[in-house]
Amino acid sequence: MALNTKMYELTYILTPILNDDQNAEVLDRVTRIIERRAGGTIIEIDNWGLRRMAYPVAKKRNGYYVNMYFKGPSQVVDMVEQELRINDNVLRYLTLAMDKGMIEHYHRRTRQKQAAMEAAAKPAKKD
Repeated sequence: MALNTKMYELTYILTPILNDDQNAEVLDRVTRIIERRAGGTIIEIDNWGLRRMAYPVAKKRNGYYVNMYFKGPSQVVDMVEQELRINDNVLRYLTLAMDKGMIEHYHRRTRQKQAAMEAAAKPAKKD
């Protein structure tokens, strides 16, 4: 991977009428663009699922939310956003280039989630 890579956060909302296979197809397409066409690396994908939106978009009150973190060169954003822009199943999207503070917050949150998972996996002590 090139030296001029940045870390990005991408959140997009899909139309709620899609089934799980169609949602996975859009996710797979975005992942392929990042990894294969742009030479980026997916760090984390978080499917938030079907959620109510704050206001109607295209006469829809709900949407399927996907949040992902990835690293890549600057042209990766243009490639991904072009795909999201022309895909009729995408209601909204937002890509953020993460600054140092955002990256630190992400790593802190990841460590907290890992610690919580490890604590939940330990057997409870019996007195």
